[in-house]
Parts: sequence; structure tokens; C-alpha cells
Amino acid sequence: MKNKEFASWLKERKEPGYRLGQFKRAFYQDLVLGWDQLTTYPKVLREAAADRFAWDELEVADEKTDPADGTYKVLFACRDGSKIESVLMRHETGRNTVCVSCQVGCPMGCAFCATGKLGLKRNLTADEIVEQVIHMARILKKEDAHVTNVVYMGMGEPFNNYDAVMESIRALNDPDGFGLGARHMTVSTCGIVPGISKFADEDLQVNLAISLHAPTDAIRNKIMPVNKAYPLEKLMAAVGEYTVKTNRKVLFEYLMLEGVNDSLDCAEDLADLMEQNKRLYQVNLIKYHSTGGYEASDQQTRQEFMDLLKRRGIKVTFRVSFGEEIDAACGQLAAKGKTV
Repeated sequence: MKNKEFASWLKERKEPGYRLGQFKRAFYQDLVLGWDQLTTYPKVLREAAADRFAWDELEVADEKTDPADGTYKVLFACRDGSKIESVLMRHETGRNTVCVSCQVGCPMGCAFCATGKLGLKRNLTADEIVEQVIHMARILKKEDAHVTNVVYMGMGEPFNNYDAVMESIRALNDPDGFGLGARHMTVSTCGIVPGISKFADEDLQVNLAISLHAPTDAIRNKIMPVNKAYPLEKLMAAVGEYTVKTNRKVLFEYLMLEGVNDSLDCAEDLADLMEQNKRLYQVNLIKYHSTGGYEASDQQTRQEFMDLLKRRGIKVTFRVSFGEEIDAACGQLAAKGKTV
């Protein structure tokens, strides 16, 4: 992280130990916009730091706000010219959730996802992940509000960039830094079994979500190539081991595609999977937002699907959609936009 390199630099300069804390308060808590605003530093130190370190790794290339619900989407330009997208969702309850990207593009190739069509360009650094949240926090500060939740559900597969993702989580959780509680962060994976096993041994109570989207191998193989490497038997075994180690709830995300995975038979199969741990497994049904190739299940189908799960005693919710008008909803991030 920038913190580590900066701390070493301060030590080399024989600066007092409290200088790092002053920087962290300014960057993560006061949300100042540049070295010139770090007024707890003498001018000579601010200038020296500015010559050595960029204050921000990301630059806003485009931004849009959905007039329907206030969802705010940002197209960021990285220093190498790569583009990523992040989304701020404002909930009626007062929560403000930031959906961050962890890779430029994505290698997983899920058939229903716009990001998957881009392929993988590169992993993001921990700094680049964190700064997506910092930017949104700066926006909210103007509204006398703050970030309450962070979800790793943007571009990329978090467990294919495991170390940087965990480093970013620790930076956001650091009480001397951004100070966001671990339980207010969620990492979503399409089913990278080694990552799930590793995540179970972490000492942070970060939430785990599984992008499931199909209740059988036959269907999942068609829409999610990851299933060929980690079929449902292996995936559910890894999730089961995770719950044994952590005793934490797992959220299974299920995007409903007309004629693909939305039949009542699929609902029964999904209920069978969830029967393995009704206490800790919960299904989150998601409306499909067009990325090409599929149609969304209609409202009646979605309701009947949910009702069947409820009759089977499965915990189930339906995700409220955000940002549909600006292509900021689930599966729509594709790093497109004008450069400003």
C-alpha cells in the first residue's frame, strides 16, 4: 500500500513517527484533495512528498447520475490509461454502498455479464481499489453523508486478485485510516474454490457472497465457465467448510434469466442446495439488466420462484435494482464513457 512506501520514506527522512498518522487522517478521514491541503505538514515536507508520491492514483474520466434513484457511476482512468467503473448506491434507509472493481476487465467470461466480454487487462493495486471508495466518500462528504458499506461486486473476480483485495480491505478497516467495519464489507466470488478456502482463514469478519446463478452443473456450465473447473459439488463443499470455520452467513446471488434458470424445477433444485445449511444460507434473487443475449424473467415468474423457495423454508430476498438508466446495475459495468 501507499501507506507502507510512504512510511518508509518518512523514516528515511527521519521524520517524527506521528507524520504517518497525520497523513492517514488527512487522506482517509478528512478526505482532503491534495498534498497542499495537508496543513499539519510544514511546507517543505508537503512539497517533498508531492514530488515523490501522487496524492491520487485515479482520475475521473466520466461520471453519470441516475435521475430515477440517485445512483452515481464513475469511469476512472488509471495512470496507465486503463479504465474501470465504480458505483455509489444511495439507499432509502440512509445506507450508502460503494460497489468497487478489483480488476481491469474480467477473465471469467460469464455469458450474462458485460465485464466478462472485455477479458482481463490487469489486476488493480490495493491503492486503486481503496481510492474508488475514497472518491465516493468525498462526494458524500459534500452531502454531509458517508460511506456505510463496500461491496466487491464491480469489474473483476476478487479472488483472482486476492492479495490486493485483502490489502484494500485492511486499509478500509484500519481504525486509524478509513475505519469501516469489516461486517460492512462484502466480497463476491463467482466460485473460486481456493479463494473461498483461504478467505475462511482470514481474521476479518468480512461477508462472503457467491455468484451462483444456476442450481445445476448442466445450466451453470452454459453460462459460467468457472463451473467447469469448480463444479457445484466442490463449490458447495468449500462454502460448507467456510461456514464451519466462521459461523457466518453466506449470500447466494441468483440472476434470473428467462427460460434459462427461472423454472420452478430450478427453484426446487436451488432449494435442495440451500437445504445444506438453512440457518446460514440466503438467496438473493436479481433482476437481469440487459447486456445482450438474454431476457429478464417477468415479474410473475420471479414471484413464483421466490414463493417456492419460501415454502421450502429458504431465506430469500429480491435485490432492489440501482442505476438501470446509466448502465450501473448488476452485470452492466463495461468501462465505457467519454473522456473529460
